[in-house]
Amino acid sequence: MIILPKIPENVIDAPMQRPFVLANATIRSLSAFGEQVPVFIGAYLKSWHPYRDFWNYEDGMVWKGALDLYTATHDPALRQFVAAEVDARITPQGEMPTFNPQEYNIDGIHAGRALAALYALTGEARYREAMGTQFAQLLTHPRTQSGNYWHKQIYPSQVWLDGLYMAQPFQTAYARVFDLPELFADTVAQFLSVEAHLKDAATGLYYHGWDESRAERWANPETGTSPCFWARAMGWWVMALADVYDLSEGFNGRDEIGRLLEMSLSALLRVRSPDGLWYQVLDQGTRAGNYEEASASLMIAYALMKAQRLGLAADGAAGLAALQTLCRRFVTPSALNGVCGVAGLGNTPYRDGSYGYYLSEKLTPNDPKGAGALMMALGEGLLGTV
Repeated sequence: MIILPKIPENVIDAPMQRPFVLANATIRSLSAFGEQVPVFIGAYLKSWHPYRDFWNYEDGMVWKGALDLYTATHDPALRQFVAAEVDARITPQGEMPTFNPQEYNIDGIHAGRALAALYALTGEARYREAMGTQFAQLLTHPRTQSGNYWHKQIYPSQVWLDGLYMAQPFQTAYARVFDLPELFADTVAQFLSVEAHLKDAATGLYYHGWDESRAERWANPETGTSPCFWARAMGWWVMALADVYDLSEGFNGRDEIGRLLEMSLSALLRVRSPDGLWYQVLDQGTRAGNYEEASASLMIAYALMKAQRLGLAADGAAGLAALQTLCRRFVTPSALNGVCGVAGLGNTPYRDGSYGYYLSEKLTPNDPKGAGALMMALGEGLLGTV
């Protein structure tokens, strides 16, 4: 049984965890997306509490979002928020007491993105050392025979699209900091392996997961893929590609990442809703129970805008329009609504990857996966088009 932490449904009424005030210039910039947007962001970060006591990707999503907004606004409150939270979790020597590499959970790598960003901003050795502590897991992380990192040790021989976002942007940042082009070559190979095994030739969309062993009940006995195209899985995938492309200038193989990103975004544009958003199960449109899901739509909007800003053939205007629609329909002063709290494959109770399964997962207002994606998309909107 997976027990999730309690997330406040109303961030304005939630207990304050820290003083936090956005600069007036940031408030004015964010108000371009709706007057409720800066109110929500300020209240969310003021009331934010770590998702878990140990190093985890949900907290990493909030940190990444705040850092992206800092890049776009230069608001010191955003940088200070992330630095205070990360500094509480690493020692001056770069040790990470709340990180357990022996768990071999690829999700645990994602929060290391904040280490790379803070090292770039400050040059402080402790962040560089902590990056090494984080990367040590990947040196022995189990892999499929095809070369991809297992999603988790408890999911042997499985690759999920989520995992590409959790590991590969950090691995690319590490390759950049430590000048390891051969490590980026490994990143490219893992993306190409996913293309070979998880891409649907007819639609250009990617299945949520792949079991190389075909042992899972959810796995197609011939292909090993899970049954459905889950929207947030594709959101993780295109964000991973966009971020890796951004971090890999000058590395051999970068063109392959750009190619995968352009093709994936084109496939996603073909399955938009009439309002320019993306459904929980991407290719099922208005089938009974399906709905426009906020976190996935924000992730895809982010990737569209970022890809165009980086010079790729991508429809950034579609991304901006999706962000504006999301802000209008799903953001209130107290909540980001429309976010599927969690979805996965296997485990107990068993998640079979069916259409009915994805529709059975509960919506969770203010989930950090959605809030982080909102801040990232807002950052791109401010950098590129507003």
